Amino acid sequence: MTVPTFESLKVGDEIPALKIPPVSRHTLALYCGASGDHNPIHVDLDYAKSAGLDDVIAHGMLSAGYLARMLTDWVPQSAIRSINNRFTAMTHIGDSVTCTGKVVEKFEKGNEKLVRLEMQAHTPEAQTIIAEAVIALE
Repeated sequence: MTVPTFESLKVGDEIPALKIPPVSRHTLALYCGASGDHNPIHVDLDYAKSAGLDDVIAHGMLSAGYLARMLTDWVPQSAIRSINNRFTAMTHIGDSVTCTGKVVEKFEKGNEKLVRLEMQAHTPEAQTIIAEAVIALE
C-alpha cells in the first residue's frame, strides 16, 4: 500500500473506490454470525414481508464496514481519527455496493495534519450511506 501524504493530496481528489459484488443471503448469514446481529429483518423472509418489505435487507453496518474497508485499503487503520455515518436507504439482496470518497478539507490540529473526506455507499438504486471521515497523514 502506498500511503498518500498530506502534501500530495488536494481538495477534490478522489480516493480509490471499492466495488462489492451483489449482496447474497450467504453474505448476510456470514455477517449475522460475525456481528452477532441476528435481527430477523436481515434473515427471515416472512418477518421482512410482515414488516412491509419484499425481502430481507442487508445490515446498515455491513455497508458501513465496506466504507471502512475502502479507507483501510487506502491508509493504515491507525490513520483513521473518526468516521461518521448517516443511513439514507436500504440495501437489498442482489444489490452491489460501491463506496466512493473525496477530499473536502485539509487542516492541521495540534501536531497532526488531517484530511476530511466525504464518502458514500450506494447501490444501483440509491445512495445508502452518507459518511465523513477524518484521516491523519504525514
